[in-house]
Amino acid sequence: NMSKNTRQAYAVKQKAGYDTAAESWGTGRAVARIPRAPGGGTHRAGQATFGNQARGGGMYNPTTVWRRWHRRVNVTQKRHAVATALAASSLPPLVMARGHRIGEVAELPLVVSDGLESVTKTKEAVEALKKLGCSEDLQKVLDSKKLRAGQGKARNRRYRMRCGPLVIYNEDNGITRAMRNIPGVEATSVDDLNLLRLAPGGHFGRFLIFTEGAFKKLTEIYGTAEETAPLKKGYHMPRAAMENADLARII
Repeated sequence: NMSKNTRQAYAVKQKAGYDTAAESWGTGRAVARIPRAPGGGTHRAGQATFGNQARGGGMYNPTTVWRRWHRRVNVTQKRHAVATALAASSLPPLVMARGHRIGEVAELPLVVSDGLESVTKTKEAVEALKKLGCSEDLQKVLDSKKLRAGQGKARNRRYRMRCGPLVIYNEDNGITRAMRNIPGVEATSVDDLNLLRLAPGGHFGRFLIFTEGAFKKLTEIYGTAEETAPLKKGYHMPRAAMENADLARII
């Protein structure tokens, strides 16, 4: 539902298909009673108009701009979803199931020093990501670039590709500029986490790279299992329904 909130309204023109002074010829002329274009000396004269079955006529049930485009989502529900997506990204099976190549990555969640926030050159950023074991995932993104099916090709969305790692930082000292031109890689502030980036397409388990400051700040933003979140008034983390999820072992 959240992905619907960036949609722009579209509709056909209200007069489309009805912008002609057509009238029915009535009965007795051995033709259907649908309204017909006036005039003579042209192919258009006498042609059927207005009807949704007629060429150049109006559509059935025309689209309108006052459709309900957006969906309201409860604030706590969104916060729970972000917390869940962050938790899922620390489990290797879920990250691999999403399609990320993390065979060379040392551990999850992947936390690096705050020095990464000061990188300003894309070349240095790529080298840093390769040293962290992301080279396989970056290559997967490059290999996945395909022409988009459909009319999006002509609407400035010509290609589509897979998602790469998401870098989460605390302070932007040049990191966004360094990361913005690497295919598939996105950078976002820990104060501005977006569910649609943490779980693209509704599939959680995105490969996340935290800087040390950002990882520490997560506790301030979301709290712990025992304490409420200091920066989100009255928010408690979602409580797990089961302490041990291994049912077979319990039985």
